[in-house]
Amino acid sequence: MRQETSDLDLGVIGNGTLAALIDRYATVVWCGYPRLDGDPVFCSLLNGPRSYRPEEPDNGGYFACELVGPLAETRQWYQINSAVLVTRLEDQAGNAIEVTDFVPRFVQFERMFRPPTLIRRLVAVKGRPHLRVRVRPRFAYGEVSPQITLGSNHVRYQSQAGTLRLTTDAPLSYVVEETPFLLEGPLTFILGGDESLTAGIADTARRFLERTLDHWHNWVRALSIPFEWQEAVIRAAITLKLCNFEETGAIVAALTTSIPEAPGSQRNWDYRFCWLRDAYFVVSALNRLGTTRAMEAYLGYIANIVAESEDRMLKPCYGITRRVDLDERIAPALPGYRGMGPVRIGNQAHLQVQNDVYGSVILAATHAFFDRRLPLAGHPALFERLEHLGQLAIAVFDQPDAGPWELRNRPAVHTFSAVMCWAGCDRLARIASVLELPERTAQWRQAADRLHAEIAARAWNPTLGSFVATFDGDTLDASLLLLHELDFVAAEDPRFIGTVEAIGRTLRRGDLLLRYGVEDDFGRPETAFTICTFWYIDALAALGRRAEARRLFESILDRRNALGLLSEDIHPETGELWGNYPQTYSMVGLIHCAARLSRSWEEAL
Repeated sequence: MRQETSDLDLGVIGNGTLAALIDRYATVVWCGYPRLDGDPVFCSLLNGPRSYRPEEPDNGGYFACELVGPLAETRQWYQINSAVLVTRLEDQAGNAIEVTDFVPRFVQFERMFRPPTLIRRLVAVKGRPHLRVRVRPRFAYGEVSPQITLGSNHVRYQSQAGTLRLTTDAPLSYVVEETPFLLEGPLTFILGGDESLTAGIADTARRFLERTLDHWHNWVRALSIPFEWQEAVIRAAITLKLCNFEETGAIVAALTTSIPEAPGSQRNWDYRFCWLRDAYFVVSALNRLGTTRAMEAYLGYIANIVAESEDRMLKPCYGITRRVDLDERIAPALPGYRGMGPVRIGNQAHLQVQNDVYGSVILAATHAFFDRRLPLAGHPALFERLEHLGQLAIAVFDQPDAGPWELRNRPAVHTFSAVMCWAGCDRLARIASVLELPERTAQWRQAADRLHAEIAARAWNPTLGSFVATFDGDTLDASLLLLHELDFVAAEDPRFIGTVEAIGRTLRRGDLLLRYGVEDDFGRPETAFTICTFWYIDALAALGRRAEARRLFESILDRRNALGLLSEDIHPETGELWGNYPQTYSMVGLIHCAARLSRSWEEAL
């Protein structure tokens, strides 16, 4: 038997359609099916404290491969430069198994083959392991237990919501009845849709594994990475790709819902959607990595949203197929991460007013007009659509909104939102210049200058010697660290220097940074928002404080879990990861800071 585990030391596997989270005991604890935002057929991550004791009743929601005897050691690692995860379990008698988990992904018939299929391969690597396999999917967010039917070499898990089919060369009775057995030879489990295989079970898994590894190795070879921190950047890049729903180009904020930002805080949100605010930062990271296909697909997703917005008013977030009906509801059957509910499905942020979205989309789309690697480069028709967003940005830049932190009950004129509106106008002027449209260049430059002057006057607090979070306000938030990154102020501008220093004094907790230090709708934030620490590191580097920035960067790398991944938040006192996982923003921040701080290849070699 094993000890209870309930942290975020989880491996992530996926293929651009399906993703799964696997704990260090080789248990699949989360898997939305049949795509990233789907019903979590494995949902024990949010099913309260997990005992995994077969004699104790539970609501299921996991796929476990367990040694029967007491465990002595567990180890977990990725096969090099891939999304293939290996977990080694060894009991106190010296018997050991290795479980290899992956989701197939490779080119077949001139297109990407990425089925919603999870493959597990078990081998005995030491002694004669005594094993128990337990497959307990749930449907309808934990509410429905499936009916089970057996075939010749497969098990069907059926409900009105759908059917899962497990094909295996393991003894079916042992799997269904959860009977322990000796692992005499390799076993394969293929879990997916209700379809028959066209070849043998073991041969199919072996061939899919070889081709999947080959695909990931070739994908990593094409990355543009900094000289230093290569392994960290590669893992972040692969993880970012696993958050990409490749069919439409969307990139989700995280693969999970409702992992609280702090213990018992009820700051539990569904992050399996695409936020327009993230667009600029994600596109910038993809550009740094040289992953032009993913960047182009993401830009296509955004362009479709712009084209389909009849009234030209954009929502803050969209579903991965551009759905807008994301109304929030509670999943009653799931008690939550460590029992800390509620578990939310959908996100009410899609109804909020967030005025930064117009600038976010324009900034992301700007790449299409300047990056000559993209065959579908920016064109006048796209520019005209973006101009409509620019007009909206002008209209709302000084209007109250929920801001970058999506405050639900405290609208204000947020400096970040206003600056993003300015940035949209500024980039439109640059695009118009590239398109050789002098009148529109002058028009947008004049608009940008007007917004800049008003923002600079109303967002600057001379008493604090800093820009502030809201117009005419007196509090700070971490988004102000982006003023230089967005080209609103120069790094050497005394106002930016004062802002960075003020934020360091008020929001820094050890080597981490809070997003803000005042109470919000749920009280005072307790955990550090991971991306904010990366923003602070980037700002320090811009000020020439590179040694300090490098030290802080190394410190946050040490906060990653055993597999090199990060969630949304880190507790500044315990170092524990909190919030939805893995967090796209966090991976983007790591990539950006590594590229900025690393020695160049020329310097190093």
